[in-house]
Amino acid sequence: MARVARAVFAALALAAPAAFGADAAPQGALLPKDSTDAAVFRGGLVFANYCVTCHGINADGNGRAARLYTPRPANLRMSDKNDDYFGLIIRKGGGMIGRSEFMPSWEAELTEEQVRDLVAYLRSINASSRS
Repeated sequence: MARVARAVFAALALAAPAAFGADAAPQGALLPKDSTDAAVFRGGLVFANYCVTCHGINADGNGRAARLYTPRPANLRMSDKNDDYFGLIIRKGGGMIGRSEFMPSWEAELTEEQVRDLVAYLRSINASSRS
């Protein structure tokens, strides 16, 4: 798990400067805390720590534990669900909203900011939300 988290962190760290363009921020500059880019970055870290085992490093539902579950974890890159739905299933778990009972509730574990950041990250990787 630590290896996966380091890999995701490294990928996000390398991708962050590209989001600003070459001249926008000096190398090593911090993202403004309230920016969408910062939320996406933090959400990627939450994903790496809590979601990758089932949903996979690519968020395609092919994590190493996915084969243990029926139904399999959702492909979050192709999901047609909105942000409110993502927040609800993260907080309450799948069973509470009529989905897979294997999707745990993270309400007691994650802060509201972590949930919002995770939703921002999911939106950023979702192919159906791009125009």
